[in-house]
Amino acid sequence: MKALPILISFALLSGCAANTSSADKNTSESNHVLSFYDYQFNSPEGAAISLNALPTAILDAEVILVGEWHTHPGIHRFQTDLLKALINNDANVALSMEQFTRDKQPVVDDYLASEIGEQVLIKQGNAWPNYESDYRPLVELAKASQIDVIASNAPKSIVRCIGRQGLSYLDKLDSKERSFIAKNIDTSSSPYKDKFMASMHHGDAEQTKKQYAAQLAWDATMAESIVDYIAQHPNSQVMHIAGKFHTEQALGTAAQIKQLNPALNVVVITPVSDISDSNVDFQLKVLPPPARYVQRENRMNAYKALKTRNDSLVCK
Repeated sequence: MKALPILISFALLSGCAANTSSADKNTSESNHVLSFYDYQFNSPEGAAISLNALPTAILDAEVILVGEWHTHPGIHRFQTDLLKALINNDANVALSMEQFTRDKQPVVDDYLASEIGEQVLIKQGNAWPNYESDYRPLVELAKASQIDVIASNAPKSIVRCIGRQGLSYLDKLDSKERSFIAKNIDTSSSPYKDKFMASMHHGDAEQTKKQYAAQLAWDATMAESIVDYIAQHPNSQVMHIAGKFHTEQALGTAAQIKQLNPALNVVVITPVSDISDSNVDFQLKVLPPPARYVQRENRMNAYKALKTRNDSLVCK
């Protein structure tokens, strides 16, 4: 098997995974200007890695978790290059995506089988708004290579209601709806819970606990989807893409996978703005996203708009 923690050399725009020596050149010269399409793949210790010569740690992994800053073109470019490198090494690969939910698996399967067109996939599959710009290359590569795409996430409507009402909301679901969420969501103390709680700056403590339950519902469901797939397809390798908070430091989805099957070899690739020589994850160096807000007033207005939207949500 293989595993894939990956970060390419600060290659020139043309230098990537399946390409040539230009991808392997050291482009760290002080006068080299990086764009948002560039990326550099490095080991946890900071050593440069070429997608043309993936390390054993990646090639032998059953699960490769690739974190992302959503909409970052360099990261999405890397994801496609990495998947291509993995397929070229061993066709027994599957792509797992946070961006599609379990209830939409039949729609994804129909698209891969060319039984529906892309616009039907986007509409009926509830594809993310940036699907065409950021996720189309991955899905089209999977389709052309005839590999599976796992719609691994939990439906957003259910997760949002967990965030409003807590895990007790699951008792209101019928058996079909309940099957779209992981069987077990353990909200007890953990390093991931500590990290989540520390990241929250709004709302009361009780509401924050419910929001953590919602967050963990995502992680537990994605993990269960991956573990179940591997159980049904032995000797397969799964590359999973998700927001970096879900995967980094082997927490979140990675920890949930290990709880379900400790024997699985899981590696994590995390986007960073600076390379470290002592990271626990493989490092994908890219330009950091621009600041979302500079003025506090704009940040608070965005938070109020999000709160208004969430407050309008109707749950059972």
